[in-house]
Amino acid sequence: MNYKKNNLIEGSILKSIFALSIPIIFANILQTAYQLTDTFWVGRLGANAVAAVSISFPIIFLLVSLGGGLAMAGTILVAQYKGKGDKKSTDHIATQTIAMVLIVSFILSVLGYILAPILIKMMGVEPVIFKDSLSYMRISMIGVVFMFGFAVFQSLMRGVGDVKTPMYIVLGTVLLNLILDPLFIFGYGSIPAFGVGGAAVASIATEGLSAIIGIFILIKGKYNVQINLNNLKPDFKLIKKMFFLGLPVSIEQSARALGMTAMTFLVAGFGTIALAAYGIGGRMLSFIIIPALGFSMATSTLVGQNIGAGKNDRAEKVIKISAIIGFTVLSILGLFAFIFAEQLCAFFMPGEIEAIKYATLFMKIMAPTFGFIGLHMTYGGAFRGAGETFVPMILSIISLWAIQFPLAFVLSRYTSWNEIGIWVAFPISNIIATIITVLWFMKGTWKLKKITEEIEISEKISEETIIEEGL
Repeated sequence: MNYKKNNLIEGSILKSIFALSIPIIFANILQTAYQLTDTFWVGRLGANAVAAVSISFPIIFLLVSLGGGLAMAGTILVAQYKGKGDKKSTDHIATQTIAMVLIVSFILSVLGYILAPILIKMMGVEPVIFKDSLSYMRISMIGVVFMFGFAVFQSLMRGVGDVKTPMYIVLGTVLLNLILDPLFIFGYGSIPAFGVGGAAVASIATEGLSAIIGIFILIKGKYNVQINLNNLKPDFKLIKKMFFLGLPVSIEQSARALGMTAMTFLVAGFGTIALAAYGIGGRMLSFIIIPALGFSMATSTLVGQNIGAGKNDRAEKVIKISAIIGFTVLSILGLFAFIFAEQLCAFFMPGEIEAIKYATLFMKIMAPTFGFIGLHMTYGGAFRGAGETFVPMILSIISLWAIQFPLAFVLSRYTSWNEIGIWVAFPISNIIATIITVLWFMKGTWKLKKITEEIEISEKISEETIIEEGL
């Protein structure tokens, strides 16, 4: 089966950016709706319940991040071989990627379930929320395999430029989640009330359904990428390449997750109200920066495909246009978040006056620097699309561990600001990290990566096909 005409390496760059980014943004908004829906209904149980979920989130994100690098490596390679027009290599990479990611996710799921109580105790949570935190985390760990399964499906589809199919799947499952969340949290008829854990049960059910649908689509192979059982035999040369390509991404995401965990640990020291406020502020932040994530992912795909096609100049134009769009859109959203911070926070914790007050302050302090987040994430996506995954890793470590956390620790522990010092550390680190990222990009080292020249997968596949067919 031949590729359809590839419009991402020719024609209007602006049109290509929006054609990719808008469905990605919408899909990510819908996926974030899982967490926001959980927070909305759990918020009806009180601030303690919100704090229990907030404690679990960074730990779950940490474990997921450990295997996320393989999915990203698959995306980068699929994008570049798609741009090169090499269908066999694209399918081979897709099959190897999904097999490895599912294996890794199963291992992480088991480890996360076993270690959950130890991890929660390490966070220093108050005894009143320990039981709910453990329930939510352990149930969530059971669904890690499903979460990974759909995530790698999205990544592979994005690599070949199909961002609408995953969006439609997410839309259907999120609508289902809206029904299941209150059903499992509060119970109905013969269905018992699981409380905080019910939110995790609902997410597992919908994520499982989306993963099954995604895998089925990849097996059918109607969307320019197909997983093939004949390609399940480990390709160790490719695995090694993917490991070193994806390892920096895993380290970057893990460093970010550890940073979130460390920041949560700092906030937890100031009590449940501050922790609940941080949880709401963090969830709102993750929702508002979704457009930046969309432009980052769209940039990765466009840069990867254009570099694969040998069009470096066009790839550079893509990056510059995406950066301008990302900064502008996030700045506008930052203004919106600043103006309506109190209303947004109150929506998720009705009646919790003190927690709303702290969460509102957190949002107002962060919001003015959202544009810098847009720039930072767009350039990070550009580096990854080019296969330069080491650079975003270094930049992330610098941002979180050399700037944000030390600053938050000092301002919260050695000044009269207390937890407000943690809030202040966010905008300062956003600005400094973005400046460093832009300067690094201007060096132009990302143009020197030649992934498709470093490993010729097609030759290996052709040889294996000849042997299998007895030619």
